[in-house]
Amino acid sequence: MPYQLSAVYKSNRSLFLQSDMASTVTFTSVSAQAGLIQKPRNNGVTSYSGLKTSSSSSVSFGLESSFLGRNASLRASVAPRIVPKVASGSQISPQASYKVAVLGAAGGIGQPLGLLIKMSPLVSELHLYDIANVKGVAADLSHCNTPAQVLDFTGPSELANCLKGVDVVVIPAGVPRKPGMTRDDLFNINASIVKSLVEAVADNCPDAFIHIISNPVNSTVPIAAEVLKQKGVYNPKKLFGVTTLDVVRANTFVAQKKNLKLIDVDVPVVGGHAGITILPLLSKTRPSVTFTGEETEELTKRVQNAGTEVVEAKAGAGSATLSMAYAAARFVESSLRALAGDPDVYECTFIQSEVTDLPFFASRVKLGKNGVESVVSADLEGVTEYEAKALEVLKAELKGSIEKGIAFANKQQEAAASV
Repeated sequence: MPYQLSAVYKSNRSLFLQSDMASTVTFTSVSAQAGLIQKPRNNGVTSYSGLKTSSSSSVSFGLESSFLGRNASLRASVAPRIVPKVASGSQISPQASYKVAVLGAAGGIGQPLGLLIKMSPLVSELHLYDIANVKGVAADLSHCNTPAQVLDFTGPSELANCLKGVDVVVIPAGVPRKPGMTRDDLFNINASIVKSLVEAVADNCPDAFIHIISNPVNSTVPIAAEVLKQKGVYNPKKLFGVTTLDVVRANTFVAQKKNLKLIDVDVPVVGGHAGITILPLLSKTRPSVTFTGEETEELTKRVQNAGTEVVEAKAGAGSATLSMAYAAARFVESSLRALAGDPDVYECTFIQSEVTDLPFFASRVKLGKNGVESVVSADLEGVTEYEAKALEVLKAELKGSIEKGIAFANKQQEAAASV
């Protein structure tokens, strides 16, 4: 009798895998609830039973996943609930076949990120790319009994094949922060890396969602935008700076401070992804909670300096790799749900924006099949005096980082043209 794999996603928890003997493979998850399970390939099972329906004859896209944990009050504040209908007693077994590429897959973020993405039932192929040491990572992950096929690609000569037909590209490539370093210290190295990788993305999968993790995100996202413009394939709705870690941290710290159930907490974080450009809007926290001036100051500073907190705690042995991988996997999962048609996907992300006078800005957006569908500008309305002042202060620094990225990309283009 074939081997059974049942995968159960728990909100804000790991994916639990259980095995026993049965004739089918059943996935019960957020993605499964949305009816998004692929059929297996040559793994000794004959079929997936993708979605179990109740006698109520309705199916809703899941509120929760291992990376999401979004709360009902938040969702109610931004959009009405949409509940697709299915025939009573029927089962849905659609084909989920999304391909995800991780560029920098052998690094400190790339390896745990690859593991978390491998656990998603929405992924059919996981492409791992790095300049070295990626074959071992791929071999290791390929032993995990989840549906995604793992393929490895090493060096620039294999990058194009890695990217062909990919739906989501995640770029954590680059050097990590070390004690005493700021994100700007990383600029000269990581800027060139992002530029070359995004050029390959533009040539091989220009329609893919592009997730930029490589720091400094405040500069590398504008670099990516300029590269895509130069290639004639720029779609601002599909280029994202991954700032999810700031939200994850804000949610965690607020829940701890106020003794709240973590799954219920959501704090929008706006601005950028470095130091004072990170602004958690505590006044917009859901569920609604009151903070003293001292608490607001303390929590804001902790979110802004959380990366440094980890760098110093690791004492030269690395930066925030595990929490970053977790946050990046959450954003990948959200993107895949949006691509699959989930009408209720919201995340904070650093994008080309018109909500301020800056060309790029992180804020909450609604994601859809074509990328950013709308920006939740209401988050910036009715903020506290503390938040309003912080917002004005961050703009100057963020503006400089954006301009630095644009200038780098333009200089590189001019240098290439003069050769």
